[in-house]
Amino acid sequence: QVQLVESGGGLVQAGGSLRLSCAASGDIESINHMDWYRQAPGKQRELVAALTGGGTTNYADSVKGRFTISRDYAKNTLYLQMNSLKPEDTAVYYCYCNARRLRFGIRLDYDYWGQGTQVTVSS
Repeated sequence: QVQLVESGGGLVQAGGSLRLSCAASGDIESINHMDWYRQAPGKQRELVAALTGGGTTNYADSVKGRFTISRDYAKNTLYLQMNSLKPEDTAVYYCYCNARRLRFGIRLDYDYWGQGTQVTVSS
């Protein structure tokens, strides 16, 4: 089984910073890519930042220049450094991982989600 455990959410004032972490563990052969999503109340889940296995990053326009995605490959841990936070960044943030596993002699790619961590930015 594979688990994604997130941490680092909380309450912060506008202009402040938070750092989210997502640790992947379990029967993983390799990780293809890991991303951060968020979902605000009444809205659809949206991609915030993506990091491919080759190291390419992509950001939602709304967070460019403020958020930075990174990964510790040795620890299989994904990070999201969030600076200059705004009230509109308030949401539940989810870690997503596409991982390759060897099961019953077959290599396949699987999708996994973390449990989510609440980020609240007060004005």
